[in-house]
Amino acid sequence: MTIRIGNAPCSWGVEFADDPRNPHWRDVLRDCAAAGYGGIELGPVGYMPEDPAVLRDALDEHALDLIGGVVFRPFHDPAAWDDVMDGAVRTCRALQAHGAEHLVIIDSISPRRAPTAGRAAEAEQMDAAEWQAFRDRIMTVARMAADDYGLTPELHPHAGGFLDFETEVERILLETDPAQLKLCLDTGHCTYAGFDPLAFMQRHIDRLTYVHFKTTDPVVKADVIAKRTGFYDACGQGIFCNLSDGEVDFKAVRALLLDAGYAGWCTVEQDCDPTLDVSPVADARANRDYLAGIGFDEGIVT
Repeated sequence: MTIRIGNAPCSWGVEFADDPRNPHWRDVLRDCAAAGYGGIELGPVGYMPEDPAVLRDALDEHALDLIGGVVFRPFHDPAAWDDVMDGAVRTCRALQAHGAEHLVIIDSISPRRAPTAGRAAEAEQMDAAEWQAFRDRIMTVARMAADDYGLTPELHPHAGGFLDFETEVERILLETDPAQLKLCLDTGHCTYAGFDPLAFMQRHIDRLTYVHFKTTDPVVKADVIAKRTGFYDACGQGIFCNLSDGEVDFKAVRALLLDAGYAGWCTVEQDCDPTLDVSPVADARANRDYLAGIGFDEGIVT
């Protein structure tokens, strides 16, 4: 049984493929490998080359595996369905070409929900019909990923979207088939939303096939919640911090995963604002060193 540790382009501030602030994709691969990781996620489709030969050569150059990819699109918006499917199909094709496994489904930030990130009692809710259509769009992509591309589709709760708070995530897991939709839990989005990632992982361990390692700064989180700060401003204030400095107990996460016989990838995601004075490669190295120090040594736990 092995657990391997990877990283993702979002740790370099890459959220959207066409953002002019993005670092070059080759630099991200180089930095990821130099920081001690054995794998990387695709990032937003279109950021890395969609020509498999070009990307394969670059991955091989840095001895990196492609772990998976994220469809971070507005599943909540029926008018954006063509955009959602474009991202889903292109991501699935890229992952299949490189033998990656994980197709992570995230409802992207909604203007209706971003202002109330971290505050469940204030968050706008969908009505019954809207929720059903939303759930059906997620399952359409999940079935496509599994049936047409041989991938493992995984639901990822995310602050500022319509699958954020614990009751919402529990609801959609209850209403969907575990054989058709697995779970990618992001520890930092749990704490941002106000629920315990360890307890949630324990309840749903049989459905958990992928984990994102992230954490929140408890001081910043308390401040942004008290001041009713929206999601984007909270990111700009550094709510997501180095793994060693936040409120997630990664030693306990490690113990839970080992006890459960979890095997596969855990991917560090330290979302950052590239306009701030940050050093993504230094943070990536610090996070890798921290994880090694608590037993995720050399990317493998046996």
